[in-house]
Amino acid sequence: MRAKTVLPAVAMTAVSMVLTLAVVVMWLGTAVPWPVALVVGLGIDGGWLATLAYERRLAAQGDHSCVVTAVGWCFGLIATGVLVAHALTADESAGAWLAVAWLPIAAKALWLVHAMWERTALTPVALDAIRGIQQEARDEAAVARARLRAEAATEETRLTAVTEAGARVARVQAKTAQALAGAWSTLETARAGEETGRALTSVTARVTPGVTPRWELPVWGPSEPLASRSLESAPALTDEALDVIVDEIRTSETPALSYREMAARFRAAGHSASEVRLRAAWKRVAA
Repeated sequence: MRAKTVLPAVAMTAVSMVLTLAVVVMWLGTAVPWPVALVVGLGIDGGWLATLAYERRLAAQGDHSCVVTAVGWCFGLIATGVLVAHALTADESAGAWLAVAWLPIAAKALWLVHAMWERTALTPVALDAIRGIQQEARDEAAVARARLRAEAATEETRLTAVTEAGARVARVQAKTAQALAGAWSTLETARAGEETGRALTSVTARVTPGVTPRWELPVWGPSEPLASRSLESAPALTDEALDVIVDEIRTSETPALSYREMAARFRAAGHSASEVRLRAAWKRVAA
């Protein structure tokens, strides 16, 4: 993985250094002797290469120097400036020279990308752990989605069943109400009829002479529930009465009964008292 970023940076650096040296020798060779132009080109490339090497050494140690980085970018800008100046003063192929003038800046940018990659690079163990965590999170999310879909389908089925059952109950109640209404109408018609009402009245006559009650229809409508009869709680025993009962039960046998036996007989006799009051009474009478 390291070669994917370092090889392009090295190739771009080599091309830009060769191009800078060639341009300086060709451009300054007409004004000064070519050895001088060669020294100038090697100076630019050497300064750039030296700052780059020192910057890479600091990066390998986990350190960084803004001064070294600034000097390296200055050498890159100088090389770019030389290429741009040569392209602008060239009589022929000025566009071609200007098109390659960005190579030094591109090389510095590639080294910057490589440095960022090194600062964020992880070991294979860490990458495997991250992939495992991501896969586990995806599995949990998929399981949660499946659970939610299943719960939604179950709830939909339950609601459908409840709705259908309610509809069936409503239909049965409607039919029952219709039948009751018909029966009630028949009874009312029979009661209101002159001959039928007289016959029903004679059938329901009381034993008492001279009293002929009118036949009434049975009550049909909502009924009120009877109030539930609450059991009246027995009045609580006073401390004196509780002491007397406890003492009588305790001394009913010889030797005196233990607390557990006394409490069992106390409750079996139908008396009622809290455990705290009963134990307090035991302590008072047993003291």
